[in-house]
Amino acid sequence: MTSTYLIAALVTLAFTIVLTVAGLGAAFILVPVYLALGVEMHAAQATALLLNAIAMAFACVRYIPAKLVDFRIAVPIVIVATILSPLGAYVSSYVPVTTLKWMFIGFLIFAGAMMLFYRPKPHEVAGRGEVVGVGVGVGGAAGFLGGMLGVGGGNFVVPALVWLGLDAKRAAGTTAFVVVFASFTGFLGQASVATIDLALLGWTAAAAIIGALIGSWLMHRKLQATQVKTSIGVLLFFIAATMAWKLLT
Repeated sequence: MTSTYLIAALVTLAFTIVLTVAGLGAAFILVPVYLALGVEMHAAQATALLLNAIAMAFACVRYIPAKLVDFRIAVPIVIVATILSPLGAYVSSYVPVTTLKWMFIGFLIFAGAMMLFYRPKPHEVAGRGEVVGVGVGVGGAAGFLGGMLGVGGGNFVVPALVWLGLDAKRAAGTTAFVVVFASFTGFLGQASVATIDLALLGWTAAAAIIGALIGSWLMHRKLQATQVKTSIGVLLFFIAATMAWKLLT
């Protein structure tokens, strides 16, 4: 069992580093990894969501002083996402596990496509009304779907923020701040229907903290994330194909 915890910790460390560079929590990759290690679906989702919250909180320790978090945009997203994330997690308890896995495969394909193909062109920052409107819509999608699928919802938030006019680094920093709250409230919902392995959580939480500190340092030092995002996109498609193959066979 210790070897399983070590593998989970090493994988968590690696993906937290690269996804913090890209401005995202690692839950959407960690869930299928934990499933492959034999962790039950809801327990995998709950653990990954809590790790998301922990990792992004430590990343924000660097992002906030560096003024990479736009609170004007983040606050409406956080409010709506925080309200709807537990609802999504609660709804997931009534959805068959096989259905949840197929929905998760669909999310992985979406996330992979965003990593590989989405190349937004930032325009002038939107006005107050548009910011609030988009914040409510994005927060709702990120909160509900993130809570239901056991992911932080960052893949929904980043492209919307860039479309609003934020540069890539401020979009990443703002998303990290949003993911802290959306992930933690989603975790509370998932934890009510899951039995969490505290030893697994301890090993992976330590790895997530270290990974977030390293990843946020790399991103703050202006490391280019293009190649990282391409690699992640390919990996997500591979994971989705592997999960689909297992379900079909």
